[in-house]
Amino acid sequence: MSWRDRLPNVRGKLLANEPLGPFTWFRVGGPADVLFLPQDEDDLVAFLKGLEASAPVTVLGVGSNTLVRDGGVEGVVIRLGKAFGSVEPRGDSRIFAGAAALDAALAREAGRAGIAGLEFYRGVPGSIGGALVMNAGCYGSETKDVLVEAYALNRAGQRLTFSQADLRYSYRKSARAAAEPLIFLGGLFQGRPDAPCAIEARMDEITARREQTQPIREKTGGSTFKNPPGHSSWRLVDEAGWRGKPFGGAMFSPLHANFLINTGAATAADLEGLGEAVRADVKAKLGVDLDWEIKRIGRP
Repeated sequence: MSWRDRLPNVRGKLLANEPLGPFTWFRVGGPADVLFLPQDEDDLVAFLKGLEASAPVTVLGVGSNTLVRDGGVEGVVIRLGKAFGSVEPRGDSRIFAGAAALDAALAREAGRAGIAGLEFYRGVPGSIGGALVMNAGCYGSETKDVLVEAYALNRAGQRLTFSQADLRYSYRKSARAAAEPLIFLGGLFQGRPDAPCAIEARMDEITARREQTQPIREKTGGSTFKNPPGHSSWRLVDEAGWRGKPFGGAMFSPLHANFLINTGAATAADLEGLGEAVRADVKAKLGVDLDWEIKRIGRP
């Protein structure tokens, strides 16, 4: 018998061989061996405590920055739902956001509460859980600039609290999260007081800028590559000749050359294959290494 035959009892949903493509913005990818949709935090804690240690665990947010390979994902995939998506002002220009809350929802609710400084989240595709894992940001601001503390579970189901310093953030990375599998539950963020109308105006500017410069209505995963020191990834992809060039059902967007898109019939292999081809070409032609920002998970 394997761990699959001894799964803990849950109040949420356990789904065997569940396709993950519909849970990602690319709309591609194979199934999870088991998909767990916990009903609430206590349900998740009990599941982790009862799950055999041999069972691999992967957390999937809203799938905005994730490419699930065609062979699917081994083990248990956990996806947090509505119970983990609250956004609540806490006074003193602080606001809590659950891991399943969209980044844009945090920006919006902060604005309504007169909390400035979090407007940049309006331009970050994804959820708070992902932002905490990868120090998400845009337009000169990052999660590390506004985070007070974050709340998480470890693989054993223990509840943990991390200060911003504990997470050891750098560009698109938390060294602490990389060192140990964590399931983020949410974070407390610090802003500053300002008039809601002024905050809304700044968010409108961010939205307009995104619509003009990014293919936000395509099947995409956001920024594909991290910016190498001293370079912009989109410019490197463009200079290597890959802007708008088809590769199976995949392409780097004609609008923004660092946005990988599924043109309609791409497989995960098409998308990852194009990314690797571009990395090799940029290295050969321009001598610069491109590192993936998109998280790729699962079996080929």
